[in-house]
Amino acid sequence: MTAETQARILQAQTVRGVPPNAYALPFPSLGSALLHQAETQGLAPFLIYYDEKDMRSECSYGEFTQKTLVMAAFMRSLGVQEGSRIATAAHNHPDTILHYFAAWMLGACVVPLNMSEDDARLQYILTHSAATHVFCRSEYLSRVQAMLPRSVHLVEEAAWCNVLANEGGMEKIPQTAQYSLLDALIVYTSGTTGNPKGVVLTQANILADSGAIARFHGIQPATRLMCVLPVHHVNGTIVTHTTPVVAGASVVLNRKFQTEHFFSRIQREKVHIVSVVPTLLAFLLEAKAATFGVEKEHFRYFICGAGPLTCELARNVEQFFGIRILHGYGLSETTCYSCYLPTDLSHEAHKHWMYDYGFPSIGIPLEVNEMAIHDASGTALPAMERGEIVIRGANVMREYFQNEQANASTFEFGWFRSGDEGFYQTDAEGRQFFFITGRLKELIIRGGVNLAPLEIDEVLASAPFVKAGICVGFENDFYGEEVGALVMVQQEALNNIETAKHEILRYCQEKLPFSKAPKVVVLAEELPVTSTGKYQRNKVKHLFAAWKAVQFRK
Repeated sequence: MTAETQARILQAQTVRGVPPNAYALPFPSLGSALLHQAETQGLAPFLIYYDEKDMRSECSYGEFTQKTLVMAAFMRSLGVQEGSRIATAAHNHPDTILHYFAAWMLGACVVPLNMSEDDARLQYILTHSAATHVFCRSEYLSRVQAMLPRSVHLVEEAAWCNVLANEGGMEKIPQTAQYSLLDALIVYTSGTTGNPKGVVLTQANILADSGAIARFHGIQPATRLMCVLPVHHVNGTIVTHTTPVVAGASVVLNRKFQTEHFFSRIQREKVHIVSVVPTLLAFLLEAKAATFGVEKEHFRYFICGAGPLTCELARNVEQFFGIRILHGYGLSETTCYSCYLPTDLSHEAHKHWMYDYGFPSIGIPLEVNEMAIHDASGTALPAMERGEIVIRGANVMREYFQNEQANASTFEFGWFRSGDEGFYQTDAEGRQFFFITGRLKELIIRGGVNLAPLEIDEVLASAPFVKAGICVGFENDFYGEEVGALVMVQQEALNNIETAKHEILRYCQEKLPFSKAPKVVVLAEELPVTSTGKYQRNKVKHLFAAWKAVQFRK
């Protein structure tokens, strides 16, 4: 990496003039955070787990820390040491969290594998990350064996389960402040084309963001969170695991999201906060899930981010369940969340910021970072003017792993460039409330005019017969790109598909200018999303190829 790029990254990691090496962290290392909680509240619950059969298990801070030290000693016996990189072929399970903390105890780095990805992509990640070991759960063993690079040592589930059962090899592992400088995670982003980029997060990144999230939400030892998102993603890891450890709180980890168990577990375990994505809220709404009265008792709100939330879905969820959505925003490159709606907004203020601008606000910046809106040349834009969302702070990643070109372009102006389009508005107190309008690379450019997909999605979501839908920019000979709609329709529409399509188009053209309105409706059984609920519009452009040569008129 060039000295110029390094200097710009350092600038992007500096918040309000405080460089990353001077930023106050809640603990010297992630290992020391866990050891502190074991010492101060060893008998208090840390990790409650529900498997896919609704079987429950519980582990206190003391028990989890003891197992972590055993696992760390086992890893060390295999050659894992400070600076090593280990991969995890796993899913939501207490052992996965043990692997993370055991590696961090040793100063090693974790490379989580998303096992829903294809084998070629996983093999690329294993090779590119230069992982020395892969800790593999039994159900993924045959897949991993077939793709495993020769240089990577395979550690099977049976091996670590045997060590944990015997609880041998536990030893004290000293933690130093230098560990905060070490790489902790390399998370590979789920792009739609090309090879994924490896986001390098340090222990300091995780500690800084976890501490800021805990303070913003008032998370304390008595607070209980619930995790239904995959822990191979930063949302599942940071919000509902490292943040509780930093705060001494507890977490209910679910093997997977299940609508039929969602609210009953919140009620049974007295959960205060759960982090979700919009797709899961849509599933709960569709199922008309019973809340068991949690909205009137201990449950505070849904944290929601990592995907496009429309005003339509948010309004329907808040009205049906009587539970507030605390919308936020962040990326793997900023460790996790960078902003949230304030927790203390009045009912009217909450409605204003959620519904009055056509997009639900993603809120105000956390203290750990600054945010702004820039034009293409890196100049800050005023309120209500659209541009690129940029971030700088102690939660900004170290770098993209071995990707000089991506580092140079992403940090071109001394801020982290998100690639997301948005704007901000200032309230009476001078706080900047940010909004996201879509991915810059997903902007539909029709006749030289940029169209924001989320604005069109908002209208599409409320159209007759639409169960769920997204707009897609497809290649067109007359305008460069045109607007199409990929739609999942309601059951009653299946009796007369053509009428349903006509009504959807008619509704959109009544609510939107002709240039923005969808011209074609394509039906789908499901919408293309990543494992965290982000729409992958570019994957379905080919479905509209038949209309490439059509000129659409009013």
